[in-house]
Amino acid sequence: MSSKESKLADRIASELSKPTRSMREVNLSRINRFTKENEFIVVPGKVLGGGELDHKVVISAMKFSGSALAKLEQSGSKIIPISEMVKGNAEGKKVRILG
Repeated sequence: MSSKESKLADRIASELSKPTRSMREVNLSRINRFTKENEFIVVPGKVLGGGELDHKVVISAMKFSGSALAKLEQSGSKIIPISEMVKGNAEGKKVRILG
């Protein structure tokens, strides 16, 4: 594991170790506004279905609302479990953490 991957995994682990009441929540409208087509996004918390997503993204999060999952599937986005992403599926420079 490179030092960039290690830093990314450490940062995500730090975010996920916080109490659930302080877990980040991100609406699809925010993801749509701050991402580009096929960008790799990590949300160390929950993705909510507020808003629309007009492009594909590769996304990893702890939880997804039902409406967020439906809209992500409709947009053609790829959903990767956060446990798989941390195991070495991402390079630090190509991953954006939102929330």
